[in-house]
Amino acid sequence: MKRRGQHRAQGKARPSRKSVAAEAASARTRAAKAERAHQKWLAGQVVVNVSNLRHTNSYGTPNFVARGYYVDFPFTCNDCGKSEVWSPTQQRWWYEIAKGDVWTVATRCRPCRQRERARRTAAREVAEAGMARKRGLKPNTSFERTRGR
Repeated sequence: MKRRGQHRAQGKARPSRKSVAAEAASARTRAAKAERAHQKWLAGQVVVNVSNLRHTNSYGTPNFVARGYYVDFPFTCNDCGKSEVWSPTQQRWWYEIAKGDVWTVATRCRPCRQRERARRTAAREVAEAGMARKRGLKPNTSFERTRGR
């Protein structure tokens, strides 16, 4: 049976306490420097504020949430075929301020969105006027929806 000293002699030498402390301090310094560099880089990015996002019952996490910041999202308009870029500030507005679903992305350019919105408004006006005629009521032209009826 070997004694304690013989085990140490056969294995590699134990580092001194000073070298362990110095190595730990060096690692902390490197980590702090890397964190400062990352924060400086993030200063130019549009950072995701997860607490402002709309709740979703999905098991997955969207790419921009996992990444921590928004990036330019190139897309082609479904209506006119024009190539567009969904900017990080537009994405932040959609997801965090307008509370859009985190799994949706831009599919139409601004002029096509405005045209689609006008088409839906006109269709709603025609439908509501038809329902009012059917019921024998005066059509509602203010487009204000009332709840609780």
